[in-house]
Amino acid sequence: MAQMNQAGSGGVGGARGQGGELGGAGPDPKQAQMDGFTLETEGTFLTTDQGVRVDDTDNSLKVGERGPTLIEDFHFREKLTHFDHERIPERVVHARGAGAYGFFEPYESLAEYTSAAFLQDPSVRTPVFVRFSTVAGSRGSGDTPRDVRGFATKFYTSAGNFDLVGNNIPVFFIQDGIKFPDFVHAVKPEPDREIPQAASAHDTLWDFVQLQPETMHMMMWLMSDRAIPRSFRTMQGFGVHTFRFVNAEGRGTFVKFHWKPRLGVHSLVWDEAQQIMGRDPDFNRRDLWDCIEAGQYPEWELGVQLVPESDEFAFDFDLLDATKIIPEERVPVRPIGRMVLNRNPRNFFAETEQVAFHLGNVVPGIDFTNDPLLQARLFSYLDTQLIRLGGPNFAQIPVNRPVVPFRTNHRDGYGQYAVYPGRSSYSPNSTGGGCPALAGAGGGAFTHYAEKVEGHKIRRRSESFQDHYSQATLFWNSMSDWEKRHIVQAFRFELGKVERIHIREGVVEHLNSVDHELAVAVAQGVGVVPPSSPGRENVGLSSPALSIANLGGSPATIATRRIAVLAADGVDASAAERLRQVLAQHGAVVELLGPRAGMLAGEAGAQVPVTRALSTMASVLYDAVVVPGGEASCRALAGDPLAVRFVREAYEHAKPLGGLGAGVALLAEAAPGVAELRTADGAPGGVVVEHGVVTAAAPGAPAEDFLRLFMDAVAAHRHFARPGIAA
Repeated sequence: MAQMNQAGSGGVGGARGQGGELGGAGPDPKQAQMDGFTLETEGTFLTTDQGVRVDDTDNSLKVGERGPTLIEDFHFREKLTHFDHERIPERVVHARGAGAYGFFEPYESLAEYTSAAFLQDPSVRTPVFVRFSTVAGSRGSGDTPRDVRGFATKFYTSAGNFDLVGNNIPVFFIQDGIKFPDFVHAVKPEPDREIPQAASAHDTLWDFVQLQPETMHMMMWLMSDRAIPRSFRTMQGFGVHTFRFVNAEGRGTFVKFHWKPRLGVHSLVWDEAQQIMGRDPDFNRRDLWDCIEAGQYPEWELGVQLVPESDEFAFDFDLLDATKIIPEERVPVRPIGRMVLNRNPRNFFAETEQVAFHLGNVVPGIDFTNDPLLQARLFSYLDTQLIRLGGPNFAQIPVNRPVVPFRTNHRDGYGQYAVYPGRSSYSPNSTGGGCPALAGAGGGAFTHYAEKVEGHKIRRRSESFQDHYSQATLFWNSMSDWEKRHIVQAFRFELGKVERIHIREGVVEHLNSVDHELAVAVAQGVGVVPPSSPGRENVGLSSPALSIANLGGSPATIATRRIAVLAADGVDASAAERLRQVLAQHGAVVELLGPRAGMLAGEAGAQVPVTRALSTMASVLYDAVVVPGGEASCRALAGDPLAVRFVREAYEHAKPLGGLGAGVALLAEAAPGVAELRTADGAPGGVVVEHGVVTAAAPGAPAEDFLRLFMDAVAAHRHFARPGIAA
């Protein structure tokens, strides 16, 4: 048994043994582990894989200067072989992603409900790796399509790895995993033409929808602004399925997991999302990386909905149905801890691309339910990793390793580089002293939850899974006016791309069972005869927690918001600098955009540095726009079509706008609604604020009132009640 006490796990060190704690807010054990695999190149010589130094990597070995290349050039062959094989199969779904490391710490012990080690002690930080992703697009697609976003978290706990594999939407398209290949095939590019890429606006997806009414709840979420998040840092995450907590006494409690971003839940508008695809297809990935590099670490709060097993059938839906939520009015979300992402990967391929999530990676204290979609994913995720990462030893890739020692009898297969000495590769054995041995009573082993299951072997779905419209209606009723407007616009855009009229008619028929007014509005926009009467009664139930309008950050903040300051020669330098200083002090990313890179000549001869040339940027890449004073500067901007478009689009996308002195006239000229707002307010001489437009006619540096009101407007994110906008 002496072998069982050896430290490390085939290259893993620095963590305590099975069942021990990982420590408090000290060094991150996962980072220490990853450091052991780091290969620094500074000050080294180029070698082959065998350590042989190379004297020339620009010319292959040839017969003479113009002769044929010789096969004996081992460096050439090794270099080309690596290149030829450096791409691994991309994920079938969630192919495009971004990842980061961080930590999770609980607020209190949850021992009453679960024995999961990482949920016991508030002083213990558990390392995590999180991967965010789109679903439908390939690796080469963009960041901002209308799509679900993956939110997968790997907890490196003291009892092994726990993977919480979720999305930014709490429900799914289908109820049974056997339909997953059909759904993915339907949403992916159509097989005869391999288009469209990363888009759901085509016949095959909507044909699937109109033939599968269980999709309707998810489609309501997908047509909402939840499907176009402003950033990974401002979207929620959900475990989707109902899992089970199990405490030390073996008592089970149903649980649903929720991630809530500290910055609030914020989204793009559709026109903006489409433009960003061309302006910066890496918009969300760049945002995550830049904020972590700048020390503005994104943070989420983990909450749970807990349901006693005695209440399993207390709802008008089935807890095992992945197309349903538990309304928070019925079961409140209980905050249990926080997660902070504070470190970017060192190598995208080695870490973000090779990280392998699997719903079957659970730890003692967390177990499964009989959700038929969850059960299918337990098989599919593991099966996928076997082909994507080259065989059964993908768990030995550094990013996938637990921070606690592991010992198995899985000794062979592709990618095996752990060297196990001795003759024993089986259990039980006596030739190896019985090692690795089984954990006895109290040894921290995982024990499956004891649940009695009986029934006939059938292919049939429970009657409790048959209501496909009530929660879709609940979602619609919970939306604000502007959210409903966006949902109608989204359905019109998507169905407007569908070529076959019967598919449009089928979807509208289902929508009529969600809400009659919704169905009529969509039908009128897609050339379908509107239904004459409701398909179902809408009893008016709603859940405020479902509306983005109610999910602002706590506290309201402008931290990490990107604010563009528009200027040209003759700008009021003191006003521009004051804006930059104050907004940056409150955590905003402030960039001065000018007609050219370099320096601008400010009023009175001051030199004003330009962050970026206006021609290289667009309003869709910023959260707010402000124009400082300076007569010459504002005249030049008014004559620049790029500047005028910049302001107009920001206004139409409901973004906060600020204007000082002569900058007010520029705002009014570029966005006529600004003048209407100021006239309606009746206070042209002072600071005026209405629907997120903040102006001060007096020239000079901005007053405290202007700064405060402008920051309030930025913290609110969008102002959709603004007149004269299509967003």
